[in-house]
Amino acid sequence: VQLQASGGGVVQVGGSLTLSCAPSGSTDSSYVVGWFRQAPGTERQFVAAISRSGDRTVLADSVKGRFTASRSYLHMNDLKPEDTAVYYCAGDRSKYGNTWYATHPSEYDYWGQGTQVTVSS
Repeated sequence: VQLQASGGGVVQVGGSLTLSCAPSGSTDSSYVVGWFRQAPGTERQFVAAISRSGDRTVLADSVKGRFTASRSYLHMNDLKPEDTAVYYCAGDRSKYGNTWYATHPSEYDYWGQGTQVTVSS
């Protein structure tokens, strides 16, 4: 399975953007979806995780109140310069139960190419 993020672009401070995540290569959807971002010179950073059924979502503190996430979309509002990064969606097939999501990118099995988001001031 590959998870392809798309929809990035250049947006002004305070603007909004919606990213999409599309799977390919398999019809299997039994994985937790994670959204990550990576700015130049930094490690890949957790943004959100969405459960297999889509009924549970966890957001990083840095985006709470501004971003909403689903298995297919990342809606970003009130964008700030520090949101500038390449955004990825990923799949984790191993997490279940009380520890149903992971925040470290190494825990995720499926990735695709990311999409660049640039917030200009």
